[in-house]
Amino acid sequence: MDTTILTYLSSLERNNTREWYHEHKNDRQIANKEFETMVQDLMFEIGKTDPSILGHEPKDLTFKQVRDTRFSHDKSPYNPTLRCHISSAGKLPIPVGYFLAIRPGDQSFLGGGLFTDIFKEATEMVRKHIAANAEEFLSIITAPEFTEDFTVKGTALKNVPAGYQADSPAAKYLKHKSWYLELPVKDRMFEDSALFVEYASEKFLSMKPFNDFLNRALEGFVMPSR
Repeated sequence: MDTTILTYLSSLERNNTREWYHEHKNDRQIANKEFETMVQDLMFEIGKTDPSILGHEPKDLTFKQVRDTRFSHDKSPYNPTLRCHISSAGKLPIPVGYFLAIRPGDQSFLGGGLFTDIFKEATEMVRKHIAANAEEFLSIITAPEFTEDFTVKGTALKNVPAGYQADSPAAKYLKHKSWYLELPVKDRMFEDSALFVEYASEKFLSMKPFNDFLNRALEGFVMPSR
């Protein structure tokens, strides 16, 4: 692809007002269409190995740019980022899948795992699964093909919570309330769409054993109704 997406997002970042946003509707639509095409191409490549993610429309996997500024010091109305989450349940955070965020200034990244810690039941389900399968979990996150690109991130407690063994080999990860991965992507990676999709799908599939482990832990979890 060309840099249509980055050009538009850079302009939005500099002109983050409702007036500019609505005046440049055509530019926004072109960038969004290009992003959806990229998401479709990613789904096709990932789906060759992980067919569970197929069957969704790309536009249904993307997130709106309108920000909720009610409780934020930053009152800019729009997030100058294009984001999507590709999983078997679409863009819902659970089951976990493959997350892409494009933001200019080398702020883009590929992500995987459980980013949120607002669902206490989900946190407990993953924690119990790690405790019961510590060796399997550690074998996944210490595999050379994993450590080459990823380290497990997430909000965490200071101590191993009550009811879990402080001397567990996975004690560090039992403290976590979320477990996710982020791989930075530089702006230049988007200059060639085909090469980016090839690169991103390869890295996403490197996350698959980690995602699979979390999703086995989260089997039966039901998203709370709004």
